[in-house]
Amino acid sequence: MSFSSEVLEIEVDGHVATLWLNRPDARNALGRALWEDLPRAAAAIDEMPDVRVVVLAARGKHFTVGLDLKEMGSSLTGAEGAGAKRSPATTNAHTYKMIRRMQDSVTSLSDLRVPVIAAVHGYCIGGGVDLICAADIRLAASDAIFSVREAKVAIVADLGTLQRIPKIVSEGHVAELAFTGKDITAQRAAQINLVNDVVDGSLDDVVAAAHALAREIAANSPLAVQGTKAVLRANDGATVHEGLEFVARWNTAYLQSNDLTEAMMAFLERREPQFSGD
Repeated sequence: MSFSSEVLEIEVDGHVATLWLNRPDARNALGRALWEDLPRAAAAIDEMPDVRVVVLAARGKHFTVGLDLKEMGSSLTGAEGAGAKRSPATTNAHTYKMIRRMQDSVTSLSDLRVPVIAAVHGYCIGGGVDLICAADIRLAASDAIFSVREAKVAIVADLGTLQRIPKIVSEGHVAELAFTGKDITAQRAAQINLVNDVVDGSLDDVVAAAHALAREIAANSPLAVQGTKAVLRANDGATVHEGLEFVARWNTAYLQSNDLTEAMMAFLERREPQFSGD
């Protein structure tokens, strides 16, 4: 699937795809084009059989300053289409559909079959936190600033942060971030486990670190890595017994792979395995 967008860019290097937020002149503010194009980008990546890991990064000085309020403010307040004299019910239905489309857009990132590593620099505000919480791993440059900003602009965060971040950081930290809308540094983000690690530097440094981690993951069997992601996701809302049943069925279906044979041969021959994903 070919992909083009005014606000996103896909680069592929070996087994690693980098999905760039590419609206640097607007500090990567998240407008309508982003919400429409992100699911298309995810679908395009899912159709790339050689891609084993995705790095989510951003061009320019900041990861993202969050929702583009200039572009989308009228949609949020219900003023859009007011001239058509919509009833409150119709306006509310329009708002609901808009929110659900934006939620699905973020979820398309989470639903990628391969691991996603977010590489964050500069501001990561509001909707940016929604995006990185949909990733599997998060790295921050030392200049990164994070904020669950919605309460400061009279919005309840509704694109996934309040659902995903409690699985990443503890309840008290979630409440503090969401109730205050405060900015926190990369160092504080690491202390509360919002990010896996802090990389000294800015954009180039954190992206390089993310690519190094991506290559480490990509060197493993893609069947095993993708299966591990599927099993981890299946654990959400499941009992231990249900999780064990799922992984038993998964390995029953996928264990007897060429990659497993290659792993055994490489061990016996004392060499690094070369996995094909078959």
